[in-house]
Amino acid sequence: MADEKAGRAKPDGNAPDETNRKVVTLKDVAAAAQVSRATAARALNSYGYVGGETATRILEAAERLGYRANHVAQALRSGQLPLIGFVPGDIQNPFFARIAHDLESELRKVRHNLLIASSEEDVGQERELLERLRSLSIRGIVLAPTSGHDNAHIAAIARAGIPFVLIDRVAAGVDCDTIVVDNEGGARTAVDYLIAQGHRRIGFLGDDSRIFTARERLAGYRNALASHGIEPDDGLVVVSRSTVDHAVQATIRLFSRRQRPTALFTVDSLMTQGALLGLRSMGLSIPHQVSLVGFDDFNLATFTDPQITVVSQPIPEMGPLAAKLLMDRLAGKGGPARRVTFPTRLIVRGSVLPPQHI
Repeated sequence: MADEKAGRAKPDGNAPDETNRKVVTLKDVAAAAQVSRATAARALNSYGYVGGETATRILEAAERLGYRANHVAQALRSGQLPLIGFVPGDIQNPFFARIAHDLESELRKVRHNLLIASSEEDVGQERELLERLRSLSIRGIVLAPTSGHDNAHIAAIARAGIPFVLIDRVAAGVDCDTIVVDNEGGARTAVDYLIAQGHRRIGFLGDDSRIFTARERLAGYRNALASHGIEPDDGLVVVSRSTVDHAVQATIRLFSRRQRPTALFTVDSLMTQGALLGLRSMGLSIPHQVSLVGFDDFNLATFTDPQITVVSQPIPEMGPLAAKLLMDRLAGKGGPARRVTFPTRLIVRGSVLPPQHI
């Protein structure tokens, strides 16, 4: 007969009621197999020795009762939770999204999981996130530090013995493995190329100078101008948060000047996308009215018309290397902190013309 109160058939009397099922514990398995909890734990977790007949009895009891081991609880008790933390500046940035993907892929091969928490380029948030990761007994951390100087919180955790790998940026006073690219050299190459095409009024769209990569790329821009005897014009340098929307507004401000640049160098892919939209909104054509070079290749760079000339980073190599360096430290590999600096490459496409065509 139908259960009129519930409006549905009663469950089969032989089927377990999922809502009332008792969680089966190690103690339950031990009692059913008539062994101690310690013996049951050894058999179920494959450590130590348990006689064949006894082990079989324990495994059969576990299967019969529906026992499922809580591996997270076991790992927390042993201090060996297989978690690696990744704290990027902004996970919405395609650069960091690719690093996260590659880290997760490599760590999965060694039975570790990745926990991602973005600092959003805020030192206070970064400090809080690192403390939370530390409280989880996390095994290691990959970090893109927000500041090159305010790093006491990072150094303290590194001294506590948690393996660190810094990626994309350095942190003064922190002794750990670091992976960066030649930011200054890459920016200098980009601006050298624009100058070789005849440009002298070259705009710079950059990020907060607190961030290591922004400082290095601005230095490359200025060094390129100086090496060609071009007097720097601070009015051609605009700083924006590294988001598409902010970069659009910064680009409009820069190109609203009476003497606007003939070319623009942007410091990352989000800035480049913002510059493209900003220039389009002003009715300025690339490359016939403005030439453009961006730091960081990105998918849309080859789908635009024209395709965008970029400074390319070897991103596919960076995430896997960070995972390897971290796992080396976790395996007990000692030695001094390692710093790996990757070169960049200028990929010339169609977004630059000499200024006489402008």
